[in-house]
Amino acid sequence: MSLSAWIGGDRSRVDGRVWVNLRTLVAIRWLAVIGQAATLVFVQVSLGYPLPLATALLVVGASAAVNIVATLQRPAQTRLTDRDAAAYLAFDVFQLSGLLFLTGGLENPFAVLILAPVTVSATILSRPTTIGLCLFTLLAIVVLVFFRWPLPWPPPGLELPPMYRFGVAAALALATVFIAAYTWQVTAEARRLTEALAATQMALAREQQLSAVGALAAAAAHELGSPLGTIAVVARELSRELPDKGPWREDLDLLESQVARCRDILAELAQRPERNSPFDGIALSLLVDLAAAPHLPAHIDFEIVRDGPDEPAEPIVPERPELRHALGNLLQNAFQFADSEVRATVGWDATEAWILVRDDGPGFRPEVLARIGEPYVSGRDRPGGSMGLGIFIAETLLARTGAGLAVENAASGGAEVAIRWHRDRLEGLQPSPS
Repeated sequence: MSLSAWIGGDRSRVDGRVWVNLRTLVAIRWLAVIGQAATLVFVQVSLGYPLPLATALLVVGASAAVNIVATLQRPAQTRLTDRDAAAYLAFDVFQLSGLLFLTGGLENPFAVLILAPVTVSATILSRPTTIGLCLFTLLAIVVLVFFRWPLPWPPPGLELPPMYRFGVAAALALATVFIAAYTWQVTAEARRLTEALAATQMALAREQQLSAVGALAAAAAHELGSPLGTIAVVARELSRELPDKGPWREDLDLLESQVARCRDILAELAQRPERNSPFDGIALSLLVDLAAAPHLPAHIDFEIVRDGPDEPAEPIVPERPELRHALGNLLQNAFQFADSEVRATVGWDATEAWILVRDDGPGFRPEVLARIGEPYVSGRDRPGGSMGLGIFIAETLLARTGAGLAVENAASGGAEVAIRWHRDRLEGLQPSPS
């Protein structure tokens, strides 16, 4: 599965399956079975309250039977589909409603437990499924208002006024809706953040792999230089000794030309600026240039402005994958939405260093500007938009280098992204291992 497909679909599920396995729901139901059975026996035996014990235990046994069948039919580690998990939780609502029907309905103080399946659903299932389970729970609450056996109580019994039952029903209905909505929203935010952080780690790992490939290419160019030089010397010696009209002359000329071509390729690999040793520092403005190069479209005029004194000189920083990928994300975003021009200002003084990226595009919409940097927030008015992960990934990676990030709309139009470091922290970064 591609990264874009993984994080672009329904984030509560993967391949149609929810983030819970059968073992979890079975374990929760066994706890409920034990608790329900123990409570029934305690109320009947210890407190002496009259209960339809046999019928109630039969309802509890039905829940145990479902658990046994589920365990026998599927492996415990089976990851459930959204539909299957909803069916299990709907049965829990139905079973608990039946138990409440036998023991006083909403007058029973344990009626609040009817909220548990909805809470679990809001945590692991999709929004439509959770809404459906909420409606089923609300229907069960309404039924229990009008239909229930008397509340177990010593003679002469206890009959609460109807208004009390209606009040409990209203409280449970409101709690069902509120808890489901709140829990689903909080869980969805946490899930999105987790997936966005995973995307950040994948992006960083890819950048580190590319850096390692560059270092490997430079090392290969260096190591292959000596044997290739030996081949070239032998070829030249043979060329001098063989006659010009000999049968091997054409093959020897081809060998010399290919050796020369190989030497040119190795020389190019060894001299590319991006193949610098990870232990060599580069100027901050050069790092910006290298980060922009893979993303710069032909129609955009890109300018780097150095804005700092001669003393102290421009900061020299290690070419860490975090820096390069984060700057690449921000510059790619600017190139994508700029009309014709992007300017990156690299500034420094004795205590700080900063980069200001400004484009001449439409800028960010005001209603989303305050949320920029959150995962899956994209606030540009331009067709073919993104998933809103670029700035989040950049901010996360830059935070690892001690940088602060600020995003705003420029007064003259377009967007501005400012990155600022304490100079000592930036220059003191350790190179990442290859």
